[in-house]
Amino acid sequence: MADPRFYDNRGPFRLAEICAAAKIAVPADADGTALIADLAGLEGAGRSHLTFFSGGREMAEAFARSGAGFCLVPQKDLHCQAPDGMLLLPAPSVAHAFAAVAAMFYPDALQQVWVQEQPVSPQARLGRDVVLGPGAVIGPGAEIGDRVRIGANAVIGPGVAIGHGCEIGSNVSISHAYIGDRVTILPGAAIGQPGFGFASSSGGHVKIPQLGRVIIQDGVEIGAATTIDRGALGDTVIGEGTKIDNLVQIGHNVQIGRHVVLVSQTGIAGSSVVADFAVLGGQVGIADHVRIGPGARLAARSAMVSGQKIEGGQDYGGVPAKPVREWLREIHAVSQLLRRRKQDDND
Repeated sequence: MADPRFYDNRGPFRLAEICAAAKIAVPADADGTALIADLAGLEGAGRSHLTFFSGGREMAEAFARSGAGFCLVPQKDLHCQAPDGMLLLPAPSVAHAFAAVAAMFYPDALQQVWVQEQPVSPQARLGRDVVLGPGAVIGPGAEIGDRVRIGANAVIGPGVAIGHGCEIGSNVSISHAYIGDRVTILPGAAIGQPGFGFASSSGGHVKIPQLGRVIIQDGVEIGAATTIDRGALGDTVIGEGTKIDNLVQIGHNVQIGRHVVLVSQTGIAGSSVVADFAVLGGQVGIADHVRIGPGARLAARSAMVSGQKIEGGQDYGGVPAKPVREWLREIHAVSQLLRRRKQDDND
């Protein structure tokens, strides 16, 4: 569910209104006057919530366990067995239907805009010994802990909570986020911006409202010009003690464990999980729904494809990433083939 600290829910809406907005029919055996109170992910939804299931093995287990009362599903998956108490709402495009419904509940979610006459809102709460650089802006409802230093032209959005002893660099932007204690965020970082989520068709791309948060635990360091997108419905989480280099991109709903190291220009796509103490070298590319085990180490410029899983405690390299000895053997084998071909050409 969307956090009311950051999002204004315009619901509830009747099922018939929801179906009309999504351009789908009310199921024949359904009560069109039934009220839907909010949107939620598969795992956090209750009987008064609408969720979605776009198919695929990654979401199948969560769908089977879900307590949602209403769920958008692809028309081609009508044979799927709904959990007890769930009404299925078939849609030609789940993504387009969910985008339309999310815009009903949260029409202001795409871009956060607020008006205040002074740099620090009277509704913000600042702790002891807070230092603000010139041009810093603190939005209404924001909470800043003791001994926090905020650099010039940084923007702390409405409702953001920052713990004690944090260092926020100049030109940092933070929205829809909870920041722990002793966190360092270097200049130019953007935390809590909308995730890169679109419903695409031959007519173009429709933005899907991003209704989650960013949770940054204690002792994290975030490098200059790094971006961490907020979740689509749940949270993007950065675990305790993790160190993130400059120019790193972390997509929506990514889960980063404790004491992970992410080196410069690494990119991690949505809904991937990086377990505790993993290390990702420079320019590593991680596709969506990837799972990286604890203590795994990926060599620079290696990559993982969508849905790939690797065990912890090993070194990996290549594209797609594989145990480093296997990767090196493949490189050696290719080198030998090229050498033999050159010899044959010269004979």
